[in-house]
Amino acid sequence: MRRFELRLIGVALLGCWSVAALLVLLAYRPDGPLDLVVGLTMVIPVGVAAAAVAWPPVTRGERTNMAVVCVGVGGLLCLVPSISGLIGQLVAQGSQTLVPSLEVAYPWSLALLATSLFAGIGLARRMQGGNALRRRRLAQSLAFALGLTIVSGGLFGSAAVANELALRGAVAQASRFGPTGTERDLPACDGPLRAGSSARLTSRMDATVDLRPTGSVELSGTRSGDDFRWLAYVATDAQLGQAGAARVGMEGWVRVPGLRWQRTEPAVLDVDTIDVRILQTALAPDRRAIFEDRGAEVIEGARARHCRIAMDGDTFAAAFPQIRWLSGAADHHDWRGQLDYWVFLDGELGMVTGSASGLAVGIDPDALQGTVEVRMTATSRGSDLAISPPTP
Repeated sequence: MRRFELRLIGVALLGCWSVAALLVLLAYRPDGPLDLVVGLTMVIPVGVAAAAVAWPPVTRGERTNMAVVCVGVGGLLCLVPSISGLIGQLVAQGSQTLVPSLEVAYPWSLALLATSLFAGIGLARRMQGGNALRRRRLAQSLAFALGLTIVSGGLFGSAAVANELALRGAVAQASRFGPTGTERDLPACDGPLRAGSSARLTSRMDATVDLRPTGSVELSGTRSGDDFRWLAYVATDAQLGQAGAARVGMEGWVRVPGLRWQRTEPAVLDVDTIDVRILQTALAPDRRAIFEDRGAEVIEGARARHCRIAMDGDTFAAAFPQIRWLSGAADHHDWRGQLDYWVFLDGELGMVTGSASGLAVGIDPDALQGTVEVRMTATSRGSDLAISPPTP
């Protein structure tokens, strides 16, 4: 029975490492000279996890068995959120840096160490037999764990850093996300942060209730100074159609699903400025006082600092008022979430991703948890963009 349980943990570790390896091998393509090599080095932890499946780390004592189980489960607890972060990084279009900071690297290192130790105990038992001295097996298990971790982590880290350095030397001529130069230092996460004088805006929000998709909002538009115009396609369980907002000079228009453009007071549209609204609410200076620096990244050739903050549900709803189409009458007061934002070399906000979750009573009375994920980009900032009024 112990062997079966430990083998199940090994299978879970093997599955997680296989997913991570496939993501890097197939989806990580920043056009560096070592893209394929970086992906191939991710296969080594897959082999380590496979060894744990072939030779489970069975022990005789209850305490030692519990300790081994904790090692395997601890590796899984580090792996799952790390894979989720990797998926978000790859979906966020183009960060070429897989290991931008220690905050990103350490959970992968802990997961690799735990997997290597989990497999090393089984390998030591296989080589020495079940009747060997416990201290001797433990010493050999630790030696296996440290050796496998150093070799696997060293090869991956060396390939990833070498690929990053090669990409950093090849500066892109231009990027829709911002400046591509390397002569200046990136702004700090809690430093001055502003919106571009103009921008092309895109935003996508997805909602799930108890892991079941319930709707999405896909938005695109432009902003020039205080003038803006955007159109969103709303697809939820409750409504389907186009919505939008526009302000040109002293005139304003709104559109709700199922109706055409209608005039409104321009002052009420202050909440619909997308990137400016995010800066005024979620990314105000006092809310960025406590942050996590995720390191420097390159997004489609433009250098940026990746930062993260925690936030409450009310702030999330204020920053993304389009959430009303997804969460309905839900009370966001008890919701909690996080927001990742990228500060580019010009000190402007160019991309935001985040999520918030909480009680889903207002969305579905029979559900427990609702989650809303969002991604916003502000590109071509500072360009000469013309805003035309909609036709009612």
